Amino acid sequence: MRIGLIGPGRIGAAHAAAIADRPEVTELVLADADPGRAAEVAARLGVRAAADVADLFTPGAVDALVVTAATPAHPGLITAGARAGLPVFCEKPVAPDIAGTLEVLREVERSGADVHIGFQRRFDAGYQRARRAVRDGEIGDLHRVHAVTADAEPPHASYIPASGGIFRDCHVHDLDIVRWVTGREIVEVFAYGSNRGAAFFAEAGDVDNAAALLRLDDDTLVTLQGSRYNGGGYDVRMEVAGSRGTVAVGLDDRTALESAEPGAAFPGGAPHRDFWSRFAPAYEAEVTAFLEMAAGAAPSPCTVADALASLLAAEAADRSLRERRLV
Repeated sequence: MRIGLIGPGRIGAAHAAAIADRPEVTELVLADADPGRAAEVAARLGVRAAADVADLFTPGAVDALVVTAATPAHPGLITAGARAGLPVFCEKPVAPDIAGTLEVLREVERSGADVHIGFQRRFDAGYQRARRAVRDGEIGDLHRVHAVTADAEPPHASYIPASGGIFRDCHVHDLDIVRWVTGREIVEVFAYGSNRGAAFFAEAGDVDNAAALLRLDDDTLVTLQGSRYNGGGYDVRMEVAGSRGTVAVGLDDRTALESAEPGAAFPGGAPHRDFWSRFAPAYEAEVTAFLEMAAGAAPSPCTVADALASLLAAEAADRSLRERRLV
């Protein structure tokens, strides 16, 4: 299998390294708007760099496409891959806005191409266990859900103005995983936000701390909290509580919290500091799922339609935050 990867930046280079190690991948070709960056990463990994991004869309050049370029390039690259008949993996989001996502969805449906959007939490062992606990009835009737995403440090100030805001950029992962774990749709959102850190968030019209109450289509209530500044470390967790029990995701020795109970030694390990250390096994499993899809052995594990549903919920949360009302 020959894989083309466009955009070998931080996460793209990590995906490239994982793909290059796979025995079923006979060739990996990197391309970028900056050919020098593609050449540098390719030399480091011992793979080939294309002279131009367009080279990957030449008939017969590659068998599947990975898109880890900047967000504004996603719609055009997914569409080009679909039109070329290539299975496509693309990091979230599909597009910066709903209109662009809908256009990509229509193009993908017209072409019949297989497209996998990268929401890596679906491949995390803890979230998979929580999904089984809900879907198989282990915890009984689902009563409530709580989700947390808190970064140890914020992104660079230059990233924030074009990020789409904390709900579209960060909490869209929570919104996707709530849908995936519970099998329900989000129908109502009430969101709050505040600024507790650097001024560049407020200057960009964003917030650095957020909270939301979600109602699912079966009347289950979901609480969501997050922060760009979490002094305890990188903290991503979820609780699903039912009539017979509760299952918690992300509660292990590296959880970014400290027990206030006398004599309690849990958790005892060093907290995660970033998303890659927390989700490295999930990213590897995600690559496996994409290669299986590209080989025709499995359907897309996260479609453009899935990504649209989560983006709509994020859009509703952002509107609720700005208009101070239920959406």
